[in-house]
Amino acid sequence: MPIEVDIIFHPEMGSEEKRFLVSLARRVVKFTLEEEGWREKDAEVSVLFTDDDFIADLNQQYRGEAIPTDVLAFPMLDFDSDEEKIIIPGMPTILGDIVISLDAASRQAEANNVPLRQELALLLTHGTLHLLGYDHDNPQKEAIMWERQDQILKKLNI
Repeated sequence: MPIEVDIIFHPEMGSEEKRFLVSLARRVVKFTLEEEGWREKDAEVSVLFTDDDFIADLNQQYRGEAIPTDVLAFPMLDFDSDEEKIIIPGMPTILGDIVISLDAASRQAEANNVPLRQELALLLTHGTLHLLGYDHDNPQKEAIMWERQDQILKKLNI
C-alpha cells in the first residue's frame, strides 16, 4: 500500500465528473509524492473537491480570511520541526488534506486560457508540496516552491 489518495466531494456531483477528478487527483498527487522521494514510502493524502462557499468558510476558520481561495492544504507533519515524526511501521504516513474549490479552478482556467485539467494539476501539485513542507511565505521560499512546482508540472505534461 504505497501511496493512497482518498477523494471526497462536497457538494456531491455527477459520476462522470467524479471519475475525471478521481483519476486526475490520484495521478497528480502520486506523481508529485514520487518526485519528492515518497516512491517507496507508504503515505496517505485526502483531497476534497468543493465550491467557493465551503472553501471560504474554511479559509475564514483557519486563515482569518473570509473569501474563497483556490486551494488550501492542511499538513499533518511539520517538516520544519526538529521533533521526531511519529511513523508507525506497516501504517501509511498521513501527510494531510488538500481542499480545492472547483469554482475557483474553473475561473482561473478560463482567465489563464488553459484547460481545467491543467489548472487542477497545478492546484493539486501546489497543495501536495505544501503537505511536504514547502511554503511561499517569503520570497526565497516562494522561488523554491514555484521552481519545484514548475519542474513537476513539466514532467507531468498535462
